[in-house]
Amino acid sequence: MSRILDRIHSPEDLKTLKVTELRKLAGELREIIIQTVARNGGHLAPNLGVIELTLALHYVFESPHDRIVWDVGHQCYAHKLITGRKDRFHTLRQYGGIAGFPKRSESPHDIVETGHSSTSISYGLGMATALRLKKDPRGRVLVVIGDGSMTAGLAFEGLNNAGHQREDLIVILNDNEMSISPNVGALSSFLSRKMTGRLARRLKKDIERLAERLPRGDQFLHLLRKSEGLLKSALTPGMLFEALGFDYVGPVDGHDLEGLIHLFQNIREMKGPLLVHILTKKGKGYLPAETDPETFHGVGPFDPQTGKILKEPGPPTYTEVFSRTMLRLARMEPRLVAITAAMPLGTGLKPFAREFPDRFFDVGICEQHAVTFAAGLALEGLLPVCAIYSTFLQRALDQIIHDVALPNVHVIFAIDRGGIVGEDGPTHQGQFDLSYLRLVPNMTIMAPKDENELQHMLYSALSFPGPVAIRYPRGRGVGVPLEDEFREIPRGQAEILREGRDLIILALGHLVPAALKAADILEKEGISCGVVNARFVKPLDEELICDLAARTGRVLTVEENTLLGGFGSAVAELLLDRGLRVQLKRVGLPDRFIEHGSPSILRERLGLVPEALARAARELFEISS
Repeated sequence: MSRILDRIHSPEDLKTLKVTELRKLAGELREIIIQTVARNGGHLAPNLGVIELTLALHYVFESPHDRIVWDVGHQCYAHKLITGRKDRFHTLRQYGGIAGFPKRSESPHDIVETGHSSTSISYGLGMATALRLKKDPRGRVLVVIGDGSMTAGLAFEGLNNAGHQREDLIVILNDNEMSISPNVGALSSFLSRKMTGRLARRLKKDIERLAERLPRGDQFLHLLRKSEGLLKSALTPGMLFEALGFDYVGPVDGHDLEGLIHLFQNIREMKGPLLVHILTKKGKGYLPAETDPETFHGVGPFDPQTGKILKEPGPPTYTEVFSRTMLRLARMEPRLVAITAAMPLGTGLKPFAREFPDRFFDVGICEQHAVTFAAGLALEGLLPVCAIYSTFLQRALDQIIHDVALPNVHVIFAIDRGGIVGEDGPTHQGQFDLSYLRLVPNMTIMAPKDENELQHMLYSALSFPGPVAIRYPRGRGVGVPLEDEFREIPRGQAEILREGRDLIILALGHLVPAALKAADILEKEGISCGVVNARFVKPLDEELICDLAARTGRVLTVEENTLLGGFGSAVAELLLDRGLRVQLKRVGLPDRFIEHGSPSILRERLGLVPEALARAARELFEISS
């Protein structure tokens, strides 16, 4: 039996389908998404929850003339399948394949490249304003934003400005968490469809025009609008959005295709800012994802028949070691508290939250607030550990500088996913944290060479002064034993792992093992290569580095951070300031955004594997010859 999807090459093809065919297409899309994510990994639950919404949007509106902006973009799989990428969908998140987030170079239907939350309303308002200024009558601007993204301050900044400017902007709030009873939801859906119909809108305008001609008509109009507002407020959660200047529609069943189509047809010509509240279920149509949407939000390969996550045996991940260490430290130190920004599972803090619920704080998708909140805790003598992914922490740079570093308060930043993250691509690679933290006064920056050193760095950070950042990678550790007793690492002290006469490799973080293997390769070629585990980016172990550089005359720095302003730059500045004339080569990430693909493939392509490090070391001898 042929699939309906085989007939869909662009959104225009949807418009030839009946609603019954659209429902069948929704089932086909679910099956393809489940099977593909089961093989490649990806964001499953968010995508299964918006399939009907995606079809209804593309059925009614005219993408790309109508701009559809997906907040975060982790729910765009159905959108990609019906916008000409179904034949390449099997390459989802693979190196050289299609991205797991919107990507402008892939399709004109991908309006912006997103990956961080809560940007859509500001993007959309800018576009709506530009269309008005250009006098472009062709397009509407629609943004689809989840209830989680609505917790961020940027979303409310956008809402506030949009309500003030009164641009033609449609915000679709995809709510998959708010609990609203079926009866209220059904009544509200009915009211919303009726209130937004052409007849209702025309009747409302006619009444307003008539009232303006009547004596004391302004009072009548005020009473009429107040009554309408009271009705909406009593039956729906729309009061906040109305106060911000939006017309509010909803809540509406986000899986009722026919109802969504009628609603979007009604609101298509409405003017001004409009918020449409859609109720959906994360993981819709796949029981394991419906039952456990948090696990299936972003998931690795799994068995699609059972939903069992496929995990290869091996050492614990750095995140798991962080999780266990936090529990041990919290039992030792009652002042220790943990903070995360909507990522208790991803950062490994769920066990901490279970054991110490009064000392755990999930502030929502609010990285800026998380950092300043942590500063407030520290000012009162607590020991806050702020666990945030590298790519998300960069959103709070001003708070790190102004609220933590300037008063020099003791906040510990546990920076997960530092360096190459992999399949999520350029919006999620943790390639900038060493550079943007290095410029901050009073900051201590560490990176462990393995999972055992991570636990000792966390322990040591409790006694360091001021702000402390510990950055560690995504994925499994190297398999070293975890020592039972914590030991303190002196602040700013590097570690010589291997002596060498001809060359010194200063390696940082999880690339230290690769540097040791590179030294083995060079040793077989007659090159005596020393290896230092730098441990600290700030402060550097200046005396050790300068002594070894002067003795060997050749220095290779290795890091998984952009070369601009990172660890290698810190070493180069040190050697220059000391007046040491040595041959220096820096290995790290280039000055570009790193594409998506498996970390192993990306590291090989970027020259961060032992053989490539050995080649870079040989080049130092060519320079000096």
